[in-house]
Order: sequence, then structure tokens, then C-alpha cells
Amino acid sequence: MNTDLSITLKCRNLQKEGVITLPSSKSISNRALIVKALCSTPSTLYNLSEARDTQTMIALLKDDNDVWDVKDAGTTMRFLTAFATITHQKKILTGTPRMQKRPIKILVDALRQLGAEIDYKAQEGYPPVEIKSFEQKINHLSIRGDISSQYISALLMIAPALPKGLTLTLEGTIGSRPYIEMTLAIMQRFGVSHTWDNSTITIAPQPYSSTELIVEPDWSAASYWYSFVALSNNSTVMLQGLTENSLQGDSILVKFMTQLGVSTTFNDEGALLSKCDHQSSFEYDFTDCPDLAQTIAVLCAVKKIKVKFTGLESLKIKETDRVLALQNELSKIGASLIEKDETWHLTPSEKLPPAVKINTYEDHRMAMAFAPLCLVMDVSFDDKTVVRKSYPRFWEDVASTGLFQ
Repeated sequence: MNTDLSITLKCRNLQKEGVITLPSSKSISNRALIVKALCSTPSTLYNLSEARDTQTMIALLKDDNDVWDVKDAGTTMRFLTAFATITHQKKILTGTPRMQKRPIKILVDALRQLGAEIDYKAQEGYPPVEIKSFEQKINHLSIRGDISSQYISALLMIAPALPKGLTLTLEGTIGSRPYIEMTLAIMQRFGVSHTWDNSTITIAPQPYSSTELIVEPDWSAASYWYSFVALSNNSTVMLQGLTENSLQGDSILVKFMTQLGVSTTFNDEGALLSKCDHQSSFEYDFTDCPDLAQTIAVLCAVKKIKVKFTGLESLKIKETDRVLALQNELSKIGASLIEKDETWHLTPSEKLPPAVKINTYEDHRMAMAFAPLCLVMDVSFDDKTVVRKSYPRFWEDVASTGLFQ
């Protein structure tokens, strides 16, 4: 039995034209699954994500066992913690060793204020957690706006099912706002209304109503193909099914990738990516789209574009410390990412090596962000299986463009 998890992409150029069917959005899928589960009448979801995170969510929502193992799915952990609480399920939620190092205290504190009895089974503030009971005591919460939007989305989705509803005040700067807007938009598709006045979101007690929802393709996954096109000689890629009007904040790619060497043309088939001129420097706040930062860092390191990043703080508590992982792996191709006063400065590579071995840190986005390097050098990865978390067909899609055999 072959247990080698590594994969090597030999340096080859992208075919003149490529057509890719992207995976469905796991962000939309996971939110829709929770809302559907809270709906008292049947609803139908089409085109759900094949990502491991979503498949884990589907399996656990059907699981009657006392322990739910979310594996490494942060969204699943946070959403199901709130869901199990409001549906009065006595559950222990646990996950991988890395998951047990990812904080959940802010969400648990909020649920406790609402009336939940939740205990930590090991380290205070981190999974595993045990949900024991719930009876709503208050209907107003204040929570930091600059925390993970998954905490906020988890509370918003259970709000209509709370006997007293919920008024949620977001304190300070609101990070990842598009993800909060996505959550509210999906809830609205299921018949739930809300008001958002300045920093306060109010949701009255009300039933979710049945609907049909088609999950759109994943814009985070699209980012890797933008990078492939940007590093190609002069290739085009059609990303099937992408539309100009998206619920996903990562669709901002269309706007800023024109500065980094890729233009987008929408038609009935999807989004056609083509090469264009790029700038010599770039500055962007990734607070609202942190999942794009790794892809942009690698791309700019190769294209000799100097970058000033802000809004990377949340990357430190993802599947790995993504900032540290980026710093380690970018150094292998002669680039540096240095932080000063919460601003990260990328100095691109002066001379690229002929080959590089990339560690993935058990992080799907590390593998896919560095994959486009194969257009300029041989690139190896220590674990090809990490892409299952969000884009299981990634290597097959890359192979379809003729990049490796």
C-alpha cells in the first residue's frame, strides 16, 4: 500500500485555454445546512459543497451520538455549538488536536449569557465543550466586531429560534463583514427578517420558512485559478458558473486582481480570466477576505510586486498559524513577509529557485496557494490530501490543464 502523501508538480505552462468547474461554496453550504435544520418545514438545498467541512456538517446533523467530532472544521465546530444549544441537545463537541487549540471562548461566553450551561472538558476557552442545558435569560448581547465572523454568524442563525429573539451589538471595528452579510442574506432566503442599524443587528423570534437554495461556486477556490492565469504566459481560464453578483465577499477578487495581472469577463457560462498588465506595488486590507491573503502573497512574491498587507490577524488562529507558515515557505523562494505594527510588508523574490519543497502545515490553503508556483519552477508538497477540506478535486482540476501527469 502506498502511503506517500506527497505530490510534485513539474514546471510546465498552462494550456492556452482551460475550463474549470469550481467546487460549491462551503461557507454558503454550512450556513444553509444550519438554517435548514432549524426550519420546521422541509427545504431543499442543491449543489452542496463536497468539501470535508460540509460533509462533516451533514453527517453530524444526522448523528444521534452524544459526542460530535468535527475533525478540523472550525465553522462546523462554532455553528454546531450554537445549534446544539438552541435545540436542547446534550452534546460534547470535539475535534483534532489543532481544533482543540482554536479558541471558542467568545462564543461560549455569549451562549452562557443567553442562558446556556456549557462546560469545557479540557483547557478553558477551547474545545472540547459539553453542552448541558439552555433556557433563555436575556435577549441582548454585545460582542466584539473584530473577532471571527463565525461566532457572530452562529449567534445570528439561532436568533429567530430564541423565544425572546436577539439584539446583537457589534463593538468596535467589524471584521469579515461580508460573511455576516452572507449569513443574513441566507436567513432572509428562508423568510427571516432583521434590522441592522449602525452596529446593532436585531432579529425578532420568528420561524424559518421552507425554500429551495442553489449553492453558488466558491470564490475562495477561484482565487487559485486567478493566480495560475497571472503566472502563465498568456492563458485564459473559464470558471464555470461564477456570477458577477455573489453572496461571497471573496468575489472582491475581480476588482483587485486587475491590479495584479488578471482581468475578468462575465458571460452566460461563467467568468473568463485573462492576463493583463500588473502594478509594481499593491496595498490591501484583508480584514474582510482573509482567505485570499495566502494566494496573493505567493503570487506577488513571484511577480515581483511589493505588497503592504493589513488585516491578517485572524490568520494566526486558522488551521495553522498562516502568517508564520507563509513566512517560512515564502523564504524558500527568496521572498520575505515582515510584520511591523500590525502591517505586513512583502518583499518579492529577486531570483527564483528551480525547485522548492513546500510544507502544507495540514492547511488546505497553503497547498493551493503555492500550487501555481509550478508555472515557474518544480514544486513539491508534503501532503496532497489537505485539499479535501475545501476543494477535493483540486489536483484533478490542475491535471486537467496539463500541469502534471
